[in-house]
Amino acid sequence: MRSALTELEPMALKVYDGAVQRLGIVDLGSGTARLVVYVYEPGKQFRLVDEIRETVRLGEGLATQGRLSKNGMQRALSALKLYADFAQATDLDEMRVIATSASRDAENGAEFMREVRKLGLRVQVLSGEDEARYGVLAVANSFNFQDAWVMDLGGGSAQLSRMEGRAYREGRAYPLGAVRLTEMFLKSNPPKKGEVEDLERFVRREMKEVLAQVRDNPLPLVAMGGTVRNLAKLAQRRRDYPLDLVHGYFLSREELEEVVAMLTQRTTEQRRQLEGLQSDRADVIVAGGLVYRTVLREGGLEGLWISGQGVREGAFYREFLPSPHLLGNVRGFYVRNLFARYPQDYGHTARVRHFCRLLFGLLAPLHGYGQAEEQLLDEAALLHDIGMSVGYYDHHKHGEYLVMSAAIPGLTHREQVLLGLLVRYHRKGEPRPGAYRSVLQDGDTKRLLRLATILRIGEYLERSRAGRVEGLEIAIGSKQVRLTLRAEEEPWVEISETGKQAGLFQQAFGRELLVEWSASA
Repeated sequence: MRSALTELEPMALKVYDGAVQRLGIVDLGSGTARLVVYVYEPGKQFRLVDEIRETVRLGEGLATQGRLSKNGMQRALSALKLYADFAQATDLDEMRVIATSASRDAENGAEFMREVRKLGLRVQVLSGEDEARYGVLAVANSFNFQDAWVMDLGGGSAQLSRMEGRAYREGRAYPLGAVRLTEMFLKSNPPKKGEVEDLERFVRREMKEVLAQVRDNPLPLVAMGGTVRNLAKLAQRRRDYPLDLVHGYFLSREELEEVVAMLTQRTTEQRRQLEGLQSDRADVIVAGGLVYRTVLREGGLEGLWISGQGVREGAFYREFLPSPHLLGNVRGFYVRNLFARYPQDYGHTARVRHFCRLLFGLLAPLHGYGQAEEQLLDEAALLHDIGMSVGYYDHHKHGEYLVMSAAIPGLTHREQVLLGLLVRYHRKGEPRPGAYRSVLQDGDTKRLLRLATILRIGEYLERSRAGRVEGLEIAIGSKQVRLTLRAEEEPWVEISETGKQAGLFQQAFGRELLVEWSASA
C-alpha cells in the first residue's frame, strides 16, 4: 500500500461576523431564576463564562390562589435587581429576561411584568408554545437526533413536544410543574401513598392523548430542566458513575424507578442530605420525579436522555444562528469550539491529523474499523495538544482533563471517554480505560489501544514539528509492517521516535513495526 501527503486542509474555523459580545440571558422560572452569560467572539465561537442562580419560587401559591404572591414577586424582583446590577458592573452588551409559566398563567402576571420593566430590563413572557419551541431548538443543537420527544419540566408547567427533522412540529404546555403539583397533592412529609396515586392519576389524565402518541411513536425522549438533571445526578451517585457529566446521560426507567422510590420514602430534610440533590429542590423533587415516572410508564419508554441545555440556550441559538437557527453539524461544531479555545501550533496539528488519516486507511486490513472510529481518531488528532495551553509537562494529562471537564454535545459519554483517553495517551503510557471502564463497551479496550497507537505514530512522524515527512508507504506482511517515510533528507528524529513505538504497535496489531526512510522523488 502507498499514499502520498496531499494538500493539508485549512484549520480555519467558521465563525460569525461581528465584534466580541457578552450576552446575558435570564430564565425567570416558577421555581428558580438563572442568569447565564455567554461570550461570543470571532475565532472562538461561543462559550459560557458565568452563571448566577437564585431560588425565587415565583409560582408559590399559584396552584391554589391563581395569583403570584407578594413574597414570590419580591423574591423574583430582588433576583432581577441582582442580575441588572451584575450586567452593569460587568459591561454586558445585552441582557434579556425570558419569563415562563408563572408569569403567563397568573391573574396578576401583567402587574408583575410592569414592576420588572421598571428595572429597565427587556423581558419577554413566553407562551407555552414558545417555551416548547425554544426547548426543541436547544435539543436540535446539542444532540444528534433527527426526531425525538422533548420534555421540559419546571416549577409551574411541563412542555412535551415533538421534534421532527430537527424542527419543532407540535407541542403544548401542561400544568404539571414540580412546585404546582407539590402544592396541589403532596401535603404530607414524606408523601402518603394516596397522595402519590392522586398526583399520578392527574398526570395521566392531563397527558392522556400525548402519552398515547408517545407509545405509538417510541422516539428518544430528551428531558431538560433542573428537576431531571437532579434525578440523573442521584442515579449516577447510586451507581458510582465515573463521569461528572449529565448532558447526554441516559437515565434508564429502572434507575428512575429506584430514585423516585427512594425519594418518596424520605422527608424533605432527609432529602436535603442526599449527594447530588440541590437542597432547594428537596421539597419539590418528588413531584417532578413522579411526573417523569408516569411518562415513562405510560409512554412505554425504557428511559430518557438528559439535556444540560434548555430554554436559555434555545434563546441563544435563535439570536446567533441564522434561520432555521440550526448548527450544520452538532458534534463537529462543539469539538471545534473546544479546539478554538486553546492556542497551539495549528500547522503541527494539521499534519498530525493528516498522518492519522493516512495511517488509518493504510492499516485498515489490520483493524477493520469504519467511519465511527475514523471520526473519533480525527477528533483526537485535532485536540491532542490542547493541554499545551496549560503547560508542556504532562500536557497529555491536561488535555484529557480539558476534554472531560464538560459535556461535548453530539458525543455520547462513551465517545467522550474514548476521546479523552486518546488525548491522554497520544504521547506515552499504555492505553487503558482505567476508572472509565464501566462506561465503555465490549471491544473498546482494543479499540482504544489501536487508535491510540495510530495517533501516537502520527504524533511522532511530526516529532520535530517541521513538516519534514512528505509522504508514507506501508507494506503489510504476515509478521511485519514496514513503514517508509518519504522526505528530501533523512528525518532521523522522526524515524527514531516512531521506531520506539514498535512495542505498542506489536501489542495493538500483532505485527513487528519497521521504520525506514526513502528519499522523495
